[in-house]
Amino acid sequence: MRIAQIPPLYEAVPPRLYGGTERIVGHLTEALVALGHDVTLFAAADARTHATLVPVRDQSIRLDPAPLKADMAAHLHQLAVVREHAAEFDVMHFHGELLHLPMFEDIAERTLTTQHGRLDLTDLRGAYRRWSRYPLVSISDNQRAPMPDANWLATVPHGLPPDLYAFVPRGSGGYLAFLGRISPEKGIESAIAIAKAGGVPLKIAAKIDETNAVYYREVIHPLLQGPDIEYVGEIGDADKSEFLGNAIALLFPIDWPEPFGLVMIEGMACGTPAIAFDRGSVPEVIEESVSGLIVSDAAAAVAAVPIAASMDRRRVRQAFERRFTVMTMAKNYVALYEGLAKAPSVAAPLLETA
Repeated sequence: MRIAQIPPLYEAVPPRLYGGTERIVGHLTEALVALGHDVTLFAAADARTHATLVPVRDQSIRLDPAPLKADMAAHLHQLAVVREHAAEFDVMHFHGELLHLPMFEDIAERTLTTQHGRLDLTDLRGAYRRWSRYPLVSISDNQRAPMPDANWLATVPHGLPPDLYAFVPRGSGGYLAFLGRISPEKGIESAIAIAKAGGVPLKIAAKIDETNAVYYREVIHPLLQGPDIEYVGEIGDADKSEFLGNAIALLFPIDWPEPFGLVMIEGMACGTPAIAFDRGSVPEVIEESVSGLIVSDAAAAVAAVPIAASMDRRRVRQAFERRFTVMTMAKNYVALYEGLAKAPSVAAPLLETA
């Protein structure tokens, strides 16, 4: 099939350090190429891919040293370029939420839009009712809850290459790990409290966005004092096997409706169980007592640490291989692409003017 992949432009594809959506798009694109499909990636020029790359920006936005950047303009340019090439594809797969909706309305049936973010935001439901012909994919069933009446085709969980991270049979580092982004909803304060209450060292590998710089400086940095709480900075794929693999467990004490939680399956790939709060997608990703432990609060998380330390890490890795490999994800998407390509075209309805 002739498939276009259209990611956000904020991070490189795949990201050099932190980044979820662009990482998944990168892995999906490579898997589709390996399956023999003709794939074109519309991304910044710093993308690394075996697909045909159509560069729509010199550099991904976060890596661009320019002090002033117009994110909206960059994405509008990207979509205009995709539109110019639209006739060349059987399916165009969008990963950037909803900016493309007005521009591709007449050919909505040849598109697929994966929702990567939270959907409980004001006005989103109205937008997807207005542009209801677009086929949508969720990354967890829980993610759909704010928009149950949207045009959902399927839920496709994320997947990773099985050789991306090394399986570590023993978490011999004697510490808990927190990986991701420092922000209130990611639960970094809870992670620190859990580690301190349990008397177990915590290592934090996390990105600090500009929007959370004050939160980090005023709330989190004072909590990092002492030898048992270590902030190691932002890390990329090359460092995750060691960081996650040597941990007793990954702490995932989120305080928001997490749409998926990629870090949980990154930990699984290393054999490291997660101790995760029962929010959002967590019960769909974690198999209780197999790949992790689902808890209700910080006190329960503290009690779960010795249990996690005794879990069979080979079973954790097997859960990843059974459910969350990139080829499983890619084949699920190919089935959706094929269904869209076979579906008859439907003319866009005329809007009422009065």
